Amino acid sequence: MSRPVIGLTTYAEEARFGLNDTFAAVLPLSYVRAVHANGGRAVLITPDAPDVDALDGLDAVIFTGGSDVGPALYGEQPHPTSNVKPERDAAELLLMRAAIDADLPVLGICRGMQLLTVAYGGRLHQHLPDVLGHDNHRPTSGPKFGEHLVRLSPGSACHRVLGESAMVNSFHHQGVKDAGRLRPTGWCPEDALIETVEDPERTFVVGVQWHPEETSDLRIFAAVVAAAAARRAVDAGACG
Repeated sequence: MSRPVIGLTTYAEEARFGLNDTFAAVLPLSYVRAVHANGGRAVLITPDAPDVDALDGLDAVIFTGGSDVGPALYGEQPHPTSNVKPERDAAELLLMRAAIDADLPVLGICRGMQLLTVAYGGRLHQHLPDVLGHDNHRPTSGPKFGEHLVRLSPGSACHRVLGESAMVNSFHHQGVKDAGRLRPTGWCPEDALIETVEDPERTFVVGVQWHPEETSDLRIFAAVVAAAAARRAVDAGACG
């Protein structure tokens, strides 16, 4: 059987190709490599001309990191530090809701976890230093990423994949305040910030607040590719 096909959402940003600046759909290659390293075939989903037909032929979708989720989506005014992309929010929410309704495996990473939370009726902390009193989740000096422990709830999907705890990287200034209809399953023990969320009613709907694609621990990618492969096998059996 061919590799399961994993969709990855992309950014629409100014980029330079040769001597020319242009508006482009871009994504760090680390996401693609993480999918390929675990047996999936990555395809990129651009944010323009959004439609649910972008899910056709996909076995799972990963919603990637990037700009802040617009606070208007959960009924708040933007914080002065907010950097939002309303077009991206709208395009990805359309795809996310359709993927969840179809029970496609879904993984949200950083911003993707925050968007997943909003899709399930939750709310975000717009600027964590205002709430937590520190910048540990997005360092303002030194290494790009912070680092901290995450403790995981026994019996959860993340616990089955990662064990009782995991040391993770961190680069975000928003965070989950209220997980809505999702189940929080992982927390930073230093400040009790929610670090993983799940929908136990679906085959695989998971959000993680860190950036596993930038680490050597790709177990969460292995898990979503495995869920995608299982779905593909079921679909192939139904067609046969």
